[in-house]
Amino acid sequence: MVLTVSPGDEVPSSLTRRLSDLLDDAASTGSDTIRVIVEPGRDSEMAPDAFLSRVVASLMKLERLDVEVAYVTWRATPATINYGLPIGPIARKLAETGVAQTLPLIRDDAATVLVGYARHLGQGGEKLHCETIADSERIADGRVAAIEIQPLLVQPGVRGRVARFLPGGWKSGRAVQTGGLNLVVEREGELTDRVVKRSTFYRHHEDWRLVRP
Repeated sequence: MVLTVSPGDEVPSSLTRRLSDLLDDAASTGSDTIRVIVEPGRDSEMAPDAFLSRVVASLMKLERLDVEVAYVTWRATPATINYGLPIGPIARKLAETGVAQTLPLIRDDAATVLVGYARHLGQGGEKLHCETIADSERIADGRVAAIEIQPLLVQPGVRGRVARFLPGGWKSGRAVQTGGLNLVVEREGELTDRVVKRSTFYRHHEDWRLVRP
């Protein structure tokens, strides 16, 4: 059974309730496989990857990561690049006919799922004074412009680096953790102003299922 979800005016908790109701309705049909097509739409004010992240986070909270997820956007995003996904009409066709693959699910300690990219930044545009590690390997220790974090398609699951214009410099692990004095977190292009002492993106104990070429 295929369900399509697009952004509404709901907060994350009401999105979770809306998905729960849709999945309950789908279960009543006796369908063995349920696929959710996430389609932010061209006119949505929310960043496409942010909406995809919230849908997957809702499935995680509902303990329904068995549900297949397909992603249809009309422009390239960090998530489409990360996962090698098409856009536009080709994305719609793939969403309807493609095969779901099992991938590591990357989340943080605020129960937010990462599909595109995240950054650890200094508050107010200042440099970040931090220590960052990927598992036990050091990424940064001192003052940096930002830490960039991306999910991986394979184990160990996530990678991070000091922000740079040149390629490379990534270190991978099951978790990327930053501790800092003035740390704020940007997820999928959305900045949280609240200063935290620590932020960790790590591999969830259960994988998710994404329709990919």
